[in-house]
Amino acid sequence: MPLMPAVLLATLNARYFHSSLGLRYLYANLGELQEAAAIREFIINQRPLDIVEALLAEQPRIIGLGVYVWNVMEITQVVALLKQVRPEVWIVLGGPEVSHEWSQQPVAALADYVIAGQADLAFAQLCRRLLANDPPTAKVTVAEPPPLDRLASPYPFYRDEDIAHRLIYVEASRGCPFKCEFCLSALDRTVWSFPLEPFLAELERLYQRGVRHFKFVDRTFNVDVRTGARILDFFLDRLDAGLFLHFELIPDHLPDALKSRIARFPAGSLQFEVGIQTFDPAVQARISRKQNERKTEENLTWLRQQTDAYLHTDLIAGLPGEDLASFAASFDRLAALDPHEIQVGILKRLRGAPIDRHASAFGCRYNPYPPYNLLCSDTLDFATLRRLERFARYWDLMGNSGRFVQTRPLLLADTPFQRFMKLSDWLFATTGQTHEFALRRLFDLLYRGLTEVLQVDAALAHRALAADYQASGAKGCPAFLQADSPDSVEPVKSNRTAEAVVVPERQARRQSLPH
Repeated sequence: MPLMPAVLLATLNARYFHSSLGLRYLYANLGELQEAAAIREFIINQRPLDIVEALLAEQPRIIGLGVYVWNVMEITQVVALLKQVRPEVWIVLGGPEVSHEWSQQPVAALADYVIAGQADLAFAQLCRRLLANDPPTAKVTVAEPPPLDRLASPYPFYRDEDIAHRLIYVEASRGCPFKCEFCLSALDRTVWSFPLEPFLAELERLYQRGVRHFKFVDRTFNVDVRTGARILDFFLDRLDAGLFLHFELIPDHLPDALKSRIARFPAGSLQFEVGIQTFDPAVQARISRKQNERKTEENLTWLRQQTDAYLHTDLIAGLPGEDLASFAASFDRLAALDPHEIQVGILKRLRGAPIDRHASAFGCRYNPYPPYNLLCSDTLDFATLRRLERFARYWDLMGNSGRFVQTRPLLLADTPFQRFMKLSDWLFATTGQTHEFALRRLFDLLYRGLTEVLQVDAALAHRALAADYQASGAKGCPAFLQADSPDSVEPVKSNRTAEAVVVPERQARRQSLPH
């Protein structure tokens, strides 16, 4: 009969197909305690009582929990229940959500210990003391970043089930050289790189085990051109039909050594997440963000026109001092560059992020509960921010989903932000909902919105939507197709036609953990 683990490492992932790289680092670096430890991953829609039952069934002495902005509410309930049922079990918290402002958090108050910062080595040290009945008197340990060449590799602890069904996260470096104040990476002093040859050897072992979807969590994949080129070469030498790579890309730093390699990847194999956030120079300066606009536009244009890389770009609404007109200008400017996705996010005040220093000067008020989103400011009132949240949701359904390849150009004609905001306002007034749209109903609503609200020619709207519905593979017939067909028109021209197959196939696995 297998021994019960003395140490359980656990977290609540946002979805089943996510996996926790952090837990695997902790497990890999437990040393002699590893044989008495185990990893247990749950998802946030599981009932806290069920999670507690599963954890306590293994009779652990220590439970270490990874706490993030997306799971802190649920983990707070789990910890409260654990302490009611088995108060003698040591509860240790770690992760970005409890690495700052822990004195203000109910979950930290409930737990026995908190490790703030990178706990790769510090967690094992704490466990040794607890198991030796020598508990520290200090509740909080502030862990300094460990030397990366001292860390044992986490990658052998991805199970075959993980490889078959989950995203596999890897990292070639930690830290960030930039100081963008909305991001916790602004607190980093620099970038630390893992030794390259051992890292490439780990990638080879994962590849041989069948991994084909690699999600790099490096904040600045292309900051070190030599390392970036070596990694791209590694995968170019192993290209096959199943390979899919995700990198975060600095938009204004793309030298020829990287361009020549990026251009060789086929469609569906390479995705870049590109943070734009804002094109407003005054806002950029205010939040300590450095970005060369000319190079950013040149590089995005080159990536879009000369490569098959999939471009997921990010904008943030609500940055200090930015009003609706300024954000609209950034959206329109980015839309003109034609990335595959424009992810619209509302500013969040992450615990510890320097963005909070602007709260008083700009009247920024944030949700006291996760995800800590901006509720109102001097330049964006509550009602406007609610409209922007709905805009973002509807844009995900229609502009980013990959289902409306032919229709999307009709949404972005002339003044993209103004047009889609008009459609967004109408959709909410008509339906009162932002979620749980049946696909056929969504097509019917979009046909009405195009023709009644945006004044698009009915024949043009019908032809574009009919082509998109047919390409979606959905069954049944939406109402707009059952009506008399408008006069035939030429298909809407779009350079995304070939991508329509790629986008839906990758959609689920391209979702990343919240920033």
